[in-house]
Amino acid sequence: MSALEIYQFNCRSDNFGVLIHDPDIGITASIDAPDENAINEALDQKGWTLSHVLLTHHHFDHVEANIALKQKWGAIIVGNQADQDRIPGIDIGVACGQHFDFGTHKAKFIDTPGHTIGHVAIYFADQKLLFTGDTMFALGCGRVFEGTAEQMHKSLSVLAALPDDTVVYCGHEYTLANAGFAMTIDPENSALVERVAQIKALRADKLPTLPTSIGQEKSTNPFLRVDDARIRQRLNMENASDVDVFAEIRRRKDEF
Repeated sequence: MSALEIYQFNCRSDNFGVLIHDPDIGITASIDAPDENAINEALDQKGWTLSHVLLTHHHFDHVEANIALKQKWGAIIVGNQADQDRIPGIDIGVACGQHFDFGTHKAKFIDTPGHTIGHVAIYFADQKLLFTGDTMFALGCGRVFEGTAEQMHKSLSVLAALPDDTVVYCGHEYTLANAGFAMTIDPENSALVERVAQIKALRADKLPTLPTSIGQEKSTNPFLRVDDARIRQRLNMENASDVDVFAEIRRRKDEF
């Protein structure tokens, strides 16, 4: 069984598009469908034929191209069964915690509510590969639009429990802005200071800051470090619950 081939590209103003290709079967999926033209151009560049669209959530900038890609390629649209009423053109609904067979690989749909109620992360355990949509970003997390701080904190905790060497692809290039905010929360973290310098260099050269990894996020992402004593002291929340610390960090990011 060959490894999945991955191609990441920019689309819209700050979205990432990602194609995954199973060379053993010759099938290709788009992770979310933010932009028809960008996805088709990427497919042309790779010489791949689109067979599936695997969706993390229903927001417009992640599903806009669903119908167009289905019409052009006959692509099968796959999403969260519990949220299928909000997913344009969905063909297959997968229950959270269950797997979708993508060629020779299994994609687990992990329930990650918070940003939206029906948000999922897509995890290929055999590849140590995770697509987090708008739940986890490099050095950040999504806004809590439909869910609660408790739900989002739990969702991030579930993802943080995956192996440290899991490779993570996110839905947006928000890393530089997230880095600036993270330094206001965790400025004494030497791993964060070093990472911020790397991020600034990448963006100065117009290079992507993704993928990241679970281990890197656990050591530098303030939303995954709510139990850190220095962060709690800085927030004057030494004795607060993890959820309350998370909620305060999220509140500060919303106003940053």
